[in-house]
Amino acid sequence: QVQLVESGGGLVQPGGSLRLSCAASIAAFSIYDMAWHRQAPGKQRELVASVRAIGIKNYADSVAGRFTISRDNAKKTMFLQMNNLKPEDSAVYYCNIRGDLWGQGTQVTVSS
Repeated sequence: QVQLVESGGGLVQPGGSLRLSCAASIAAFSIYDMAWHRQAPGKQRELVASVRAIGIKNYADSVAGRFTISRDNAKKTMFLQMNNLKPEDSAVYYCNIRGDLWGQGTQVTVSS
């Protein structure tokens, strides 16, 4: 059974940084596209950033220049480095692999 386990969320002040991790227990991790999504209360889940198996990265306009997505295929782990965090970044962050597999989510709260 495939599992995705996110970690690294927490409470941070505006302007601070967090690094999220998503560890996957899946064979052939390197061939799959991966992504981070987030969902704030009362809002739809939205795509934050994606990294293709071939390495191409894409970001939502709202996070471009502040967030960096990366992956370590040897460790079967994906990361999201989040800098200069804003209150509007507060949400539950979910990792996704292959388009159909989701982690349980990790809460990010940006508040003073």
